[in-house]
Amino acid sequence: MMNKKSNVLPFTLILLVLVISCAKKGTITGGEKDETPPVFIKALPPNFSTNFNKKEIRIYFDEYIKLKDPQKQIIISPPMDPKPTISPLGGASKYVKIKFLDTLLENTTYSINFGESVEDNNEGNSNPFFRYVFSTGDFLDSLSIKGTVTDAIKKEVDPNITIALYEINEEYTDSLVFKTVPRYITSTLDTTAFNLYNLKEGKFKLIALKDPANNYIYEPKQDQIGFYEEIVTLPADTSKLFNLNLFKEVLDFKALRPKQISKNEFIFPYEGEIDSMKIKLLSESPDDFKTQVFPDKEKDTLHYWFRPFFESDSLIFEVTNSKNYRDTIVTRFKDQYKDSIQLTTAFSSVLPLNKNFIFRSNTPIDSINQKLITLLDKDSINIDFSVALDTSINEAQLVFEKSENNTYKMQLLPEAIKDFIGNVNDTINFNFRTQKLADYGTIFLTLQNVEKYPVIVQLTDEKEVVISEKTTTKQEVLTFDNLNPSKYLIRVIFDTNKNGKWDSGNFLQGIQPEVVRYFPEIIDVRANWELKQTFILE
Repeated sequence: MMNKKSNVLPFTLILLVLVISCAKKGTITGGEKDETPPVFIKALPPNFSTNFNKKEIRIYFDEYIKLKDPQKQIIISPPMDPKPTISPLGGASKYVKIKFLDTLLENTTYSINFGESVEDNNEGNSNPFFRYVFSTGDFLDSLSIKGTVTDAIKKEVDPNITIALYEINEEYTDSLVFKTVPRYITSTLDTTAFNLYNLKEGKFKLIALKDPANNYIYEPKQDQIGFYEEIVTLPADTSKLFNLNLFKEVLDFKALRPKQISKNEFIFPYEGEIDSMKIKLLSESPDDFKTQVFPDKEKDTLHYWFRPFFESDSLIFEVTNSKNYRDTIVTRFKDQYKDSIQLTTAFSSVLPLNKNFIFRSNTPIDSINQKLITLLDKDSINIDFSVALDTSINEAQLVFEKSENNTYKMQLLPEAIKDFIGNVNDTINFNFRTQKLADYGTIFLTLQNVEKYPVIVQLTDEKEVVISEKTTTKQEVLTFDNLNPSKYLIRVIFDTNKNGKWDSGNFLQGIQPEVVRYFPEIIDVRANWELKQTFILE
């Protein structure tokens, strides 16, 4: 006779196995991703209030929110000083609290534009361009203007450009932009367009500022500016589309304090354009005292070399330029180490077929003995060459007939180079090569509508560094050859004053920068390719 308990045990084991097999680990899903931005519920006091007299505002949303980058995104117009405190900062809340620390202006409409700062706490969905508006008077100003911002020289404009309106009244002068906050402000944020809302009737000056300090004051040393030349009249001009062209002003020339950086060298930094800057030593010096001056390749600085060294506690210099600038500067002077000569080249290992080999020195080159220089190709054949020294930029060029797909060795024997302070070189070797013509590409550019002024045509890389430049006064085909395979931009400058360079603007003088046009497409140059492009200038 079978025991009943023996049947129960196998059944229990089978049931346990089934339960375990049905309980395998799986992924718990939370449903669809939340893509809904926070929804505005109410505000205390209500949005668009008049006769506003509170010290605090609370703006409620339907979920927990956080403020992203409030310093850049939230714009209060007219500006307040001190700025109000805004929370939450670093945390989450169901409401935004704004507490005023400044006395509000009478009969004024205020607009608080939150940009895209209001985000839900979990997914980062933003409530775009939410605005809170109130008036300390009986009504809300309701006029508006809109426009775009461009960069005077660059293809793309930077983000977060401040747009400002200054009220034209009996106190207004153009110099107010240097010391006074505007009546109304907004920001382009990450676009090129702007809108100014809740404006009152009147006359205004419209400007744009690239304002890193975010203080709404124009500081020419660090800011860019753009301006609309005419007075904006509201409501008459509400239908216009304004364009503001940003530029960096060239500062008025000013010589800064020089600094002695070696036994025989001072550096003279300056602001503005150099304008034939000249340096004269006023202190007593030896009868055989001589100088050599050349500009720095990267900084607004002149390198001032002298010989011989002499003893003195300080030196007095006079700095002048061609625009009647004159200043006297006193600087310390002491014995220091003497620089030794160090030669560098302007190129890496590859010399373009349409360029000369360039070498430079950290000290001023005084003379070159060509007999102590040899140039060999890959077959060890001597190559004829000449050397052109330009002491005004402290640069020497090796001029010779290059052939494609070749390698070269340039050797400078001891004393081939003598510098201004008596140093000579040791043996120096430069190795470089040329590529095949088929490794390069060519652009044939046809310009149309070249009329009144010369135009400067610049070929740049994608970072807008100039690769090649040509000037023309007529419709013709311009050839840009020996180009490395890469992507290029074409920039055309209308050289209205015919000085051979792009000129920026000046706000106080009401001068706009010279017009620049970019070819609308990026040009992709490939090896052994010839591209033909037509640029119709407008």
